[in-house]
Amino acid sequence: MKIPLSIGAALILGAALLPVPAQAFPATGKATVLNYLRSITGTSIVSGQHNKEPASSPGQYTAQVNAVTGQWPGLWGGDMMFRADDIGNRQRVVDQAKREWANGSLVALTWHACSPTVGRTCEFDGGVKTQISNTQFQQIVTGGTALNQTWRSRMAEVVPYLRQLRDAGVPVLWRPFHEMNETWNWWGGRSGSNGGAKIFQQMKDYFDSEGLTNLIWVWNVQDNPAGGWSSYYPGSNYADVVSLDVWYKGHPSSGDYQQMQTIAAGKPIAIAEMGKVPNAALLTSQTRWAYFMVWSEQLRGSNTNAEIQAAYFHPRVLNQGEVRF
Repeated sequence: MKIPLSIGAALILGAALLPVPAQAFPATGKATVLNYLRSITGTSIVSGQHNKEPASSPGQYTAQVNAVTGQWPGLWGGDMMFRADDIGNRQRVVDQAKREWANGSLVALTWHACSPTVGRTCEFDGGVKTQISNTQFQQIVTGGTALNQTWRSRMAEVVPYLRQLRDAGVPVLWRPFHEMNETWNWWGGRSGSNGGAKIFQQMKDYFDSEGLTNLIWVWNVQDNPAGGWSSYYPGSNYADVVSLDVWYKGHPSSGDYQQMQTIAAGKPIAIAEMGKVPNAALLTSQTRWAYFMVWSEQLRGSNTNAEIQAAYFHPRVLNQGEVRF
């Protein structure tokens, strides 16, 4: 049972609240999570919190949610990272993912991958946030080229970590090449079958060949007003969840919501990144989002304690302990 918001507001005065007792999730396959997301569509939405670098502290922003609300998010988000020290701590990210699953939260991972045109580790600016030519991109997705071999070696480095989660029975909402319709990243801004859709398809084919049957493939675009998001879609055989990052505006517009449903064609839809927590108006008018995930430092940077509490105590929102298979 949820604690009434009026009581939750007492957190501002320092009162302690106990979360709903969590139920540890058993080892399971991806179908369990996908079926669950389908089952709650239209009735409930899972709360989520991303945890960005440093990888040495992969639960720091989730802990902030608990400090403000007394609850733990129903979904934990992490990243396979890009900087040398963070890549060196990928095991901590995997261990945190196992811990969150055991605690009763869903697990989501993204990957801010370094461009194959730079070193295997990089800084965000000039490494992840960088521009490459169309020729370079085509070489990355063309078998036998030097850039393709480099990219395959980068993907191969991630496989053992994802395999650990498979072996532990942890399904992962895996969101590679996020914001595919944006141009800040090296993989983005390339519509059509030879663009972002192709590199997404190739990763899935490769990871499938490596036996990563625990991955729930989450396709993602940003709420770019230019629209045309479907031109980046890899196809229904490659995406399990269709997701939106909301940065151009505080919350998805009704048009955004409709466009995502049209692309998804019945698959679960989600808000994979947002700065402002959902408010009551969003939660009651756009009921088919299966989960939301607030971006790391934006939790406190863009929201008051009262706003965070209002989201976590809303009757439609499912936190850790309320996510039950």
